Amino acid sequence: MFRIIAANATLAIVHLIIILRSLKPKLTDMINLVLFGPPGAGKGTQSEKLISKYGFVHISTGDLFRWHTKNDTALGQQVKQIMNSGALVPDEITIAMLKEELDKNPEAKGFLFDGFPRTVPQAEALDSFMKENGTAIHFVVALDVTEEEVRNRIAKRRSIENRVDDEEEKLNKRITEYFSKTIHVLPYYREQGRLNTVHGIGDINEIFNNICALLN
Repeated sequence: MFRIIAANATLAIVHLIIILRSLKPKLTDMINLVLFGPPGAGKGTQSEKLISKYGFVHISTGDLFRWHTKNDTALGQQVKQIMNSGALVPDEITIAMLKEELDKNPEAKGFLFDGFPRTVPQAEALDSFMKENGTAIHFVVALDVTEEEVRNRIAKRRSIENRVDDEEEKLNKRITEYFSKTIHVLPYYREQGRLNTVHGIGDINEIFNNICALLN
């Protein structure tokens, strides 16, 4: 009698686990990636290719900032003033925007973070938020590009797109900000075994294939 009850209880627990897993497939199937590198490293180009191949939801702080400023939202007005000065947007504003985007995509296969995090506190906040949602940052890919290459690429982009944040004075601030502050996020992920460095100079498709090799 007791054996039958115990067996039935065990079966009930197994069925419950199966049901819970089926209700939240993202806990086991989701892959989240941070694409890291200085301004002009090619994050946007590689992001597009990775999204096409793996179906990531793209989370770009740069795109979010530009959308808010273009639509002149209350947040956009703050962001515009900060970006026009060449400074980085404060962590609390950036994280609030990212949380909003994540909440819009509860059934995503995974997220690709482009241009975020830029500081260790941001990385810690992102890890905490992802953990609260039953997932994590699984891969961090750093595109290794020299400062000289970055400046050449952005100069070319500026002549074509005429982006406000690519003006020379603002560019100098962004590059200085990256190498003095943002680059210190790398050891945070390296210590956790999540950092992968990819040579970011050369053929675009070759760089892409090297990233895919890490994910596969």
